[in-house]
Amino acid sequence: MEKLKILVVDDESRMRKLVRDFLVKQDFEVVEAEDGEDALNKFYAQKDISLIILDVMMPKINGWEVCREIRENSKVPIIMLTAKGEESDELMGFDIGADEYISKPFSPKILVARVEAILRRAGKKEEGTLDIGGIIIDKPGHQVIADGKVMELSYKEFELLSYFVENRGIALSREKILNHVWNYDYFGDARTIDTHVKKLRSKLGSRGDYIKTIWGMGYKFEVEE
Repeated sequence: MEKLKILVVDDESRMRKLVRDFLVKQDFEVVEAEDGEDALNKFYAQKDISLIILDVMMPKINGWEVCREIRENSKVPIIMLTAKGEESDELMGFDIGADEYISKPFSPKILVARVEAILRRAGKKEEGTLDIGGIIIDKPGHQVIADGKVMELSYKEFELLSYFVENRGIALSREKILNHVWNYDYFGDARTIDTHVKKLRSKLGSRGDYIKTIWGMGYKFEVEE
């Protein structure tokens, strides 16, 4: 079986080696890049990168800019790494299309667990098409159509919407959403769900009202017939 290829981008060689060693132990193939410019060159040259681990603070081109450019051309999962722990930085990361956000210092084992969780979700072949309330979710094609128009959704937004639709009419706690959509424990940090729901509602336009807030608990997807 062919190994999945992961691009690790960090200007600190020691950090790249630490991450690479843990990933290689889990049988991943690792490509390294030392700055943003190097990352973009290798991403476009390799063409079979399954996931990117991307540092924010780098010379030449920073991680934000790399993420923005890649998102214009690809939905490859991206995990952002940063030494900063500010909430605004985390929200910015999600806003430009990052799938996960991990602050340094971090546990390499936790990072690998998150990599595996994302790749499991990305590689999970789910059959069928969901059609409800004017929203069509093409799961094999990983595409959402609303009012006849293709929606530009990130990987996590697609997964979140699919989970809502599959559980329509059911009140879902934030913890339950985290466990099913992110596939691991977020240690009670629900900001990422609220951020993704806000963006998803905005992209769905008037149909964003289908996602109801259950105060003090979570959300429920409900379509009035």
